[in-house]
Amino acid sequence: MTVRGMDLFARLRSGLSKTREALVSYMQEAAGSGAAIDEVYDQVEEGLVACDVGVRAAGRIVAEVRSRVRTTGMKDAAGIRAVLRTVVRGALKPHEGRLDLPRDLAVIMVVGVNGVGKTTTIAKLAWLLRSQGRKVMLAASDTFRAAAVEQLEVWSGRVGAGIVRHREGGDPAAVAFDAVQAARSRGMDTVIVDTAGRLHTKTNLMEELKKVRRVLAREVEGAPHEVLLVLDSTTGQNALEQAKVFKESVGATGIVLTKLDGTAKGGIIIAIAEETGIPLKFVGVGEGMEDLRDFSADAFAEALL
Repeated sequence: MTVRGMDLFARLRSGLSKTREALVSYMQEAAGSGAAIDEVYDQVEEGLVACDVGVRAAGRIVAEVRSRVRTTGMKDAAGIRAVLRTVVRGALKPHEGRLDLPRDLAVIMVVGVNGVGKTTTIAKLAWLLRSQGRKVMLAASDTFRAAAVEQLEVWSGRVGAGIVRHREGGDPAAVAFDAVQAARSRGMDTVIVDTAGRLHTKTNLMEELKKVRRVLAREVEGAPHEVLLVLDSTTGQNALEQAKVFKESVGATGIVLTKLDGTAKGGIIIAIAEETGIPLKFVGVGEGMEDLRDFSADAFAEALL
């Protein structure tokens, strides 16, 4: 494991401590009581469900653990835990994803409901891309929330990115359009578009997001090249439902899971991956600019178990 990979593991291990303690307590309770192996499996499944892995995913994972344990013959708690770790890693590995951006003008649309950490995530993403040598323009298209625009403007200065903003209540698609034009005129190669998570009008949120997407597609070939959905891991099953809605409505191409540092519902990432198929691209493991990290199935499974 690289130094950066070890750091991610350490951050995840700390952040997932509540989830890990809840899951392991179920296993230890059954093992310590001298319960039959079937009861241990039942406890493992209950623990997974309690950590918001989801009933369907938990059942499938435990079934695979049973099968592997029968093959290996390891029936003690440590052995079952090791097998469970392997199964969780295998479940998440196919869902690892990375940003896929063109070298010339790339457009990233960031979506998610209010309160999930969307604006902060955009700042961290801009910082990451700037550190990779890209020239970033931010589009403050959440025009229905003045605080979001002001916050994004502050962050743009901190991370060295440009920003385009309009008056409060303006047309979000017009902001996105102007940001693309400004990026072109200034020789920038990346536009990150913030979007509304809730509207203070009768306009349907998803229709507004589709409009922004259409404008971007018209102005830049292949745009948006990424539609990143920001989800708050502490909301558990609500995050799963949000993922389903945003996937259907705006075609999310990747998930950023925030607030993993201190949740007892970290298992939701497994449910989201298995039930939506949306690639897991980033995790937020702290408040610093450097704390937006590429998702790693290996690090997550090790930290969880």
